[in-house]
Amino acid sequence: MQSQSKILDDMAKVASSAMGVAAGLRGEVEARFREQMERLLAQMDLVPREEFDAMKAVAVAAREGQEALAEQVAALEKRLAALEAGQEAPKTGGGKEGGAKAGLQGDG
Repeated sequence: MQSQSKILDDMAKVASSAMGVAAGLRGEVEARFREQMERLLAQMDLVPREEFDAMKAVAVAAREGQEALAEQVAALEKRLAALEAGQEAPKTGGGKEGGAKAGLQGDG
């Protein structure tokens, strides 16, 4: 009975040692994998997160500015169309008023 117990104890020690070796091997594999990934990422020339966020903010601001300018252009085009429509109405009348208006606007 004692010999059987000794065999079981020896097997437990071997299993325990194997588990320790496996854990050490796992740690070494993880370290090598991490090194390989860091080297690969360094070769890819990726942008740091801070720079990406800064450029994203610049792009958002530029887009908002472009939208504001587009609204201003649309409003100015609307005013210009209204002014042109106002000038065309007297010209089609063919009277003296059309010429007087055109002369006044040309002076201003």
